[in-house]
Amino acid sequence: MSLSREGVQKSLGPGILLAGACIGGSHLMSSTTAGARFGFALIGLILLTNLIKYPFLLVGTRFTASTGLSLLEGFQARNPFYLPIYLIVSLITGTFTIAAVSFVSGLLLTNIPLFSQFPPMDLSIGVLVISGVILLLGHYRALDRISKVLVILLTLLTAIAVYSLINRASLSDISINLINSDPSPWTLANLSFLIPLMGWMPGPVELCVWPSLWMFSRSKDSNYNASPKEAEFDFNLGYLVTVVTAIFFVTLGALTMYRSGDGMLEGSGVSFAQNLIRLYTEAMGGWAAWIIIPASFAAMFSTTLTCLDAYPRSISATQGLLSGKDRGQLTSKSEQKRLEVWIVLHIFAALSALLIAKSDGIGIKDFVFGAMTGSFLSAPLFAWMAMDTINSNLVSKEYRYGPLMKSLCWAGLFFLIGFSVLFIFNAFFGLGIRS
Repeated sequence: MSLSREGVQKSLGPGILLAGACIGGSHLMSSTTAGARFGFALIGLILLTNLIKYPFLLVGTRFTASTGLSLLEGFQARNPFYLPIYLIVSLITGTFTIAAVSFVSGLLLTNIPLFSQFPPMDLSIGVLVISGVILLLGHYRALDRISKVLVILLTLLTAIAVYSLINRASLSDISINLINSDPSPWTLANLSFLIPLMGWMPGPVELCVWPSLWMFSRSKDSNYNASPKEAEFDFNLGYLVTVVTAIFFVTLGALTMYRSGDGMLEGSGVSFAQNLIRLYTEAMGGWAAWIIIPASFAAMFSTTLTCLDAYPRSISATQGLLSGKDRGQLTSKSEQKRLEVWIVLHIFAALSALLIAKSDGIGIKDFVFGAMTGSFLSAPLFAWMAMDTINSNLVSKEYRYGPLMKSLCWAGLFFLIGFSVLFIFNAFFGLGIRS
C-alpha cells in the first residue's frame, strides 16, 4: 500500500509527539554539554545510541498499526509479568522524569527579565501546574496541536543558529575536536556523564509504549485509522527530527564552548540556562535572544507537557488491562476520567519531588542526570519486552522484524546490558574515578 498525502496528514501526530518528548533534556542539556566538554568526539556515540534504540522505540508504532492492539495489550498477552514490571518501573521513573523536565523548564524561564527575580523552583512548579491544566482541559487535541508547533519552531530556529555559526567558524575549529578531543571522553571517569547521555538519547526505551497509545487518540481525533506504512512514516519523521536536532546541539556546544563545559551543570542550574542562551546569541547575534529564549523554553515545555500526558496515559491503560475493566486504549469516557486522575496524581508526585529537591539543595546535575541514569539502567528490560513482543505470534509474519532488525535488536540489547553492568561495577567497586 502506497502512501497518500491525505493519509499521511491524518496519521501525523504520535511520531511528532515522540520528538517533542525527546527534544528536551537529552538535547538541550546533555547534547550541548557533550559538545562543550568534548567537541565533536561524542557524535559517533550519539548516532550509535539513536541507531540501537530505533528498533525498540519503533515497536509500539508497528505493533499497533499491524494488530489494532496497544503495545501494552501485547505485553499482557505475551507474558503475565510484563505489565506489572512496566507499571512498577513507570510509576518510579515517571515521577522523577516529569519533575526533572519541569525543573529545567523553570530554569530556562529565568532568562526572561519578567521572571528572572523568581526562584527557579517556583517557576518549575508553575510550569508543571500549567501543563496539567492544558491537558485536563484540552486533552489529546491540545497536546497534539501545541507539540507540533513547538517542535517545528525549535527545529527551524536551531537550524538557523547552526548555519549561522558554521558560516563563522573555520575548518580548523571543526576538525581540531572532531576526533582528538582533549580531554578524551573514553575513560571510566566519564561514565557518569556518558550513561545519562545515552539514557535519554533520544529518549528512554519505555517510550516505545507511548506512540502506541497516542495512535488510538489520534485515530479518534482525525476519524482515520493509519496504515502500517503511514504510521511508520510518522514515527520515522519524528525520529529523524530528534537525531538531527541532537547533532545541532552538539555542534552549538562544540563551536562555542569547547573545553569549557565542565561547569555547565554545576550549582543551582541558573548558570546552565544562561550559558545555553549564550550559545545561540553568539551564533546569531544579540538580536536573537528574544527569539531563542522562548524557543529553548518551548523545547522543555513540550517535553514537560508530553511526559505529563504519556506517563499517566500508559499507567492508566495498564491499570485498565490489569483490572480487566477495559482494553486500556483510553477511548471511552470512563478511561478518560481515569487518565485525568492519574495526571493529577503525577502532578502532586512531581511537585513533592521538586519540593524535596528544593529543601535539600539538590542541583540540576544530580536531579536530571539521576533521572537519565535510571532510564538507561532500566532500558535493557524494556528493550527485551519490546523485542520479544514484536517477534511473537501476536504479529503476522509480514510485520515481524526481519533478519536485519533482529540483528540490530540483539546488538542493541547487548550494548545496553554491557554499559549498564560496566556502570554498576564502576559505581560499586570503583573501577574508575567518578566525574
